[in-house]
Amino acid sequence: MLRKPFIAGNWKMNMTAESGAKLIKELAPLVKDANCNVALCVPAILIPAMTQAAKGTNIAIGAENVHWADKGAYTGEISCEQLKEYGVKYAIIGHSERRQYFGETDESVNMRTLAALKNGITPIVCVGETLSEREGGITEKVLDKQLAEGLKGVENVADVVIAYEPVWAIGTGKTATDEQAQETIAYIRKKIGQLFCPKCAEKVIIQYGGSMNAANCKGLMAQSDIDGGLIGGASLKLDFATIVNFDK
Repeated sequence: MLRKPFIAGNWKMNMTAESGAKLIKELAPLVKDANCNVALCVPAILIPAMTQAAKGTNIAIGAENVHWADKGAYTGEISCEQLKEYGVKYAIIGHSERRQYFGETDESVNMRTLAALKNGITPIVCVGETLSEREGGITEKVLDKQLAEGLKGVENVADVVIAYEPVWAIGTGKTATDEQAQETIAYIRKKIGQLFCPKCAEKVIIQYGGSMNAANCKGLMAQSDIDGGLIGGASLKLDFATIVNFDK
């Protein structure tokens, strides 16, 4: 298989050390034979406890954000060095909620992405359009800008995971149809091929991140260009195991 599927959970601002460790303990035996890479991206304060809870399992622990500077006067931010101390392997960058609520821009996404790569952390770079942008027929224009600016200066694009998250399908219960998701993700792969090279693009893991759940994961994962999912609400319960085991 050219690209190994990758299912990652995004806990957002949920869970405690106790409830998170309990969930990981229950999930671990259910996903131990998964044919995909598995990760849970958790709030920064939970990373030490979740790293310990996931020890000895095939569940990697990731972060929900990372700063571009090695250190400094950036109150409330977390550096790559601090994440690496706990063995963090992945960091979500540019999630639509970060863009919407906290002023994340394509430029800051790029800076965070380059910092993660420099430090051996795999960035999960989120891109996607709003409902008005889709209805206005500018989805491709939006994605072009997010990809070109967000991936500027990246040497090996295969070291980056892309998560396509149509903003209109996040936390709304709406999901792009299998065909809509495939069409847009195929476009993203084509654009990456133009920005880098077609062979490089074929190696890039591209996840779907718009309300994938236990009920719709099989159809989405059957699409040729969809390599996994960035899972929100469903990663907070045992349904996550059903998504991880989408091929069984």
